[in-house]
Amino acid sequence: MAEITVMGGGTFGLALAFTCLERGARVRLIEKRRIGAGSSGGVLGALAPHVPERWNEKKQFQLESLLMAGDFWRRAEAVSGLSTGYGRTGRLQPINDARGLDLARERAEGAEELWRGEAAWRVVRREALGGWAPESATGWLIHDTLSARLRPLAALAALAGAVEALGGEIEEGGKPPQDAGVVVWATGHEGLAALSDDLGRRIGDGVKGQAALLRPESVPGDNPQIFVDGLHIVPHADGSVAVGSTSERVFDEPESCDERLEELIRRAGEAVPALRGAQVIKRCAGVRPRAASRAPLLGPWPGRAGHFVMNGGFKIGFGMAPKLAETMADLVLEGRDGIPGEFRLEAALAKAGPAC
Repeated sequence: MAEITVMGGGTFGLALAFTCLERGARVRLIEKRRIGAGSSGGVLGALAPHVPERWNEKKQFQLESLLMAGDFWRRAEAVSGLSTGYGRTGRLQPINDARGLDLARERAEGAEELWRGEAAWRVVRREALGGWAPESATGWLIHDTLSARLRPLAALAALAGAVEALGGEIEEGGKPPQDAGVVVWATGHEGLAALSDDLGRRIGDGVKGQAALLRPESVPGDNPQIFVDGLHIVPHADGSVAVGSTSERVFDEPESCDERLEELIRRAGEAVPALRGAQVIKRCAGVRPRAASRAPLLGPWPGRAGHFVMNGGFKIGFGMAPKLAETMADLVLEGRDGIPGEFRLEAALAKAGPAC
């Protein structure tokens, strides 16, 4: 059996460890702090697609990952005995002007062709969806049936439980071993910084995001999530509703929350009356890894034989994790390179900043 060391206990690292173990590899996962210590351990849990137009390799990859997500998370639940909170509950988006309505209808036609009946992008009247539906200036909404949600920390706990149930080792507070053999670095924004230092180019950076978890009086957990003016509103199965996130390129305190988060909470109440006055049960902040190419970053670490990079999830990490893990397992276990061109290190280098 192949022996793999995975560095990082976030979404990517745990998904890869689980996938490799399912294929019969020996796996140890090392997290220098604790499972979910990075941006994966937030509250939002939105798994949402790109719009069905101007199709490219990245959008196709994401579509395939979202379609395989249900089976992936059910397998993790079955092996670990823990719930992930996964549900393909769909998403609503308000349409606020005539041009937006025309564009939404064009995209509905695009989804019919590109999503091939696996999911739908519909244009519907707001009143047909009840009190949870967001305000819309035109009275029309986009309703896609591809978007899903999960509870991030619960999903990570289920993956960690599945890794251990399959015989994998998890070490928290550990350091990279000297005799690691094949090593995959899934270490978030700190990993991007280390890669940048090693290559002498700014291959990526961290973007701070703040989010909150609300407890409204009564919001069924099977309601669709809502996306309005860059704001995600995500109902979870336990009746809580997550709201987020900010995108801050410049920040001093990576884990602090401030008035920008309070503004998001206020906007959520404006968009969805059911959230007005809801109790805030958790506020959190973290730094998400953003590659210079704005795509996931996969492949060999240049100059380090046997070392690989799996990073750059940014806002789509949970949605991309199932297929990214499959693709990386193909590479490190079988030598099969199916990495999309946009996800390769070369693509990030082409857009990288000046020497560090």
